[in-house]
Amino acid sequence: MKLENYMTLEFPSKSANESFARAAVACFAAQLDPNLEELNDIKTAVSEAVTNCIVHAYKQSIGTVQLKCRILPGGILDIVVKDRGCGIEDVAQARKPMFSTGGAERSGMGFTIMESFMTELKVTSSPGKGTTVHMKRKIVQRGGNA
Repeated sequence: MKLENYMTLEFPSKSANESFARAAVACFAAQLDPNLEELNDIKTAVSEAVTNCIVHAYKQSIGTVQLKCRILPGGILDIVVKDRGCGIEDVAQARKPMFSTGGAERSGMGFTIMESFMTELKVTSSPGKGTTVHMKRKIVQRGGNA
């Protein structure tokens, strides 16, 4: 598969970096000329994925979050958010709405939100080794922009 462009970032799982990740992906995605709704959907999905790393993967410690974005042919924004944290025992259960391991203050809607805002969502995880969230979003091409 031919790549049109890509970026890779790595940062500590600190809550301040959630907004950094959102902004970085939004700036990278801008080359596809998304409309505001598409851009907000992408930012929200990235925010949810990174927040999961911060809140669930590393619990009370600081770890590393990897964020990779690629532009694929056909106006596809490909995003991977990866941690090396505690992992998820049962991914199918974790993807169910309202399921959370983060306590009463967490809504348990992160994966549901990501899935609703992205064209494609895949979650893989190994207990004790980490989790990878792979999202794709097709950006509608307008006005002859490629």
